[in-house]
Amino acid sequence: MVPSFNEANLEQLCNVLGETNSGLTGSEIGRYLEDCSIADPEPGTTKRHRLFSALKGCQVRDGCANNVCAFVQRVLNPVLYVQNPDSFSQRQLAVNTVLSFEGLRLNEEGKITSAKKARTIPEAEMAAKELKQKLKERGVHPEVLRFCQAELVEGNYFHAVLEATKSVAQKVRDMSGLTSDGAELVDAAFGFGKKTYPVLAFNALSNDSEKSEHKGLMTLMKGFFGTFRNPTAHAPRIEWGIGQQDALDMMTVASLLHRRLEGTVKTNV
Repeated sequence: MVPSFNEANLEQLCNVLGETNSGLTGSEIGRYLEDCSIADPEPGTTKRHRLFSALKGCQVRDGCANNVCAFVQRVLNPVLYVQNPDSFSQRQLAVNTVLSFEGLRLNEEGKITSAKKARTIPEAEMAAKELKQKLKERGVHPEVLRFCQAELVEGNYFHAVLEATKSVAQKVRDMSGLTSDGAELVDAAFGFGKKTYPVLAFNALSNDSEKSEHKGLMTLMKGFFGTFRNPTAHAPRIEWGIGQQDALDMMTVASLLHRRLEGTVKTNV
């Protein structure tokens, strides 16, 4: 049994799911409530109030938050986001910010699990500032520092590193003109194949040493993507909560890749 949510937390959850621009549509709310056998007593009100009325009534009736959690899992079933994986990541992050105050989180499989209970928003902000300061001391690339935000660092550092990883892939796409992702993108942009030169070169490739460095950076980038991302769905492969030290190390790798990418040359192949 999941204890009933604090009313303020439930209200904020409904605000996230019923947000005007990025939240559920009215028809989606009706369909998902019906799927979860939750009464919809105020279908004519605003989306946020409609959700709050329905989920609050359900929680009062049940004496617990089990069906509220079931509704969240129905809404954030990953299969619904196959065509728009970034939308899943954004909703998951926003929902987890609220769920953290109940000692819960929604994992990458769309299931609600136990988590360290957040006490205050300043806790997350303090963690973000500490991470950013330590990265500054390492002299990391400015593109990486952008992902040291409280809403990303909340709970654990996984999402901050995930977003930094996405930024590396996007830079490769921007520089190469390619549209793929993950290992496929790295091979297409930096691989030789049957060509004399790759699309992007980390150096002049004028001798065996430079070619070896080029291939080593390719391998590093592929491993970096493989660790944190599902190249097809733009989402993490596994549920993995990481600590600050791992985040520092992996974001330093992201910084290295950003810097080396800025020195690459697009060939005429």
